[in-house]
Amino acid sequence: MLEQYLPFVGLIIFGNIENLILSSQGVVEGVDPKVLGGLSIIVVIIWLAIGFIATDVAIQYSNYITFIGGLAIVILGIISVKDAVHHIRETKRGE
Repeated sequence: MLEQYLPFVGLIIFGNIENLILSSQGVVEGVDPKVLGGLSIIVVIIWLAIGFIATDVAIQYSNYITFIGGLAIVILGIISVKDAVHHIRETKRGE
């Protein structure tokens, strides 16, 4: 039964990394941690629901979905690191 979901294992891993990156960006921007945590949980529940509903349809596109998810993670990671470095430099100048 679980064999049919194996093509999405990479996407699950990418999704968790993406959630961490977005949380990091929220912290750098000074978002309230409670709001950020609540929104994160809501998004995870939405993706879980979409996963249960659309898996049968999406399984044929799993390679494309995983590639797009991985590309999004790379782009978000680069943006997150750039923003964090910019924030650190601003903080050091302000001290």
